[in-house]
Amino acid sequence: MKYWQAKKLPSTKFKRMTGVKKTFAVMVRLVKYQEKQKKKLGRPTNLIVEDQILLTLQYLREYRTYYHIGIDGKISESTTCRIVLKIENILIQSRKFSLPGKKKLLDSSLNEDLILMDVMESPIERPTQHQKSFYSGKQRQHPLKTQVVFGQKSNQIICLAHSQGKTHDFKLFKNSRTKFHKFLKVIADKGYQGIAKIHHLSETPIKKSRGKKLTKDQKKFNRELNRLRIAVEHVNRRLKIFKILSYPYRNRHRKFGLKSNLIAGIYNYELVQ
Repeated sequence: MKYWQAKKLPSTKFKRMTGVKKTFAVMVRLVKYQEKQKKKLGRPTNLIVEDQILLTLQYLREYRTYYHIGIDGKISESTTCRIVLKIENILIQSRKFSLPGKKKLLDSSLNEDLILMDVMESPIERPTQHQKSFYSGKQRQHPLKTQVVFGQKSNQIICLAHSQGKTHDFKLFKNSRTKFHKFLKVIADKGYQGIAKIHHLSETPIKKSRGKKLTKDQKKFNRELNRLRIAVEHVNRRLKIFKILSYPYRNRHRKFGLKSNLIAGIYNYELVQ
C-alpha cells in the first residue's frame, strides 16, 4: 500500500497497519530534513519519503521478508533492504526516539513512585554456533532476552538491557548495572529473587518452599503484587505488536538492541503525542 492510499484510512486502522499514529508525521519531517542535509544523494529511489517510512514500519510491524515487501512496493529486494536500514539509522541518530536511560533512575527528581521490571524473550532461529549460550531451558527454544524497566506513573519505558537466552533474569539485571535511587520502590517477578539485597525497596513474589504450601497471607501478598506488576506485561505486549520482536528474529544479533530500543522509543513517543 502506498502512502496516498494509507492516508485515507481512519487513524485506528492506520495505527493497526503501521503501529504508529501521530508519530508518522514526525518521522517524515526528520527524514526530509536529513535528506536536505546530504551533500551526496547516492542511488535514487522511486519511492517518496512517506512511502519509504511506511515500508520500514510495515517491515517492523509485520516482519515479512524484504523480498515479499519489495514485491508489494514494486522494488527489488536489495532496494527494500537499503531503504529499511536508511530509515532506521536516521530515526535512531535523530535521538528523537531515545529512551531516558538508566542514569535517570538515580535522579532524585524522577517523577515516579513505582518502577516495574520484567524480562521479555524474542525467539531466534537456531544458531549454527554456540547454541548452548542461546538456549533457554525454561522456554525450550533459542531466544534473545530484553529487560524492560518501566515507570508506572508515566507509563513510559525508562531503559532496556539485552542478553542471550541462557542468561538468568537476575544475572541480566546485575550485568546491566542498573541501579535505582534509594527511595525508589521496585517490583519484579520471581526471576529477580535476591534483588532486595541490592536494593532494599524491592519486592518480588514469595516462592513456595519444597514440600510446603503458601499461607493465605502469602498468597494475598502475591496477588496484590501481581496486580501492580501486570502493567509491565501490558507494555511487553504493546512492544510485541511489532512482530520483529515476537516472530523468530532473522537479522544480525548485534542489531537487535538498536531495533528494540527504537521500537521502545516509538512506543514512548506515541504516549506523549
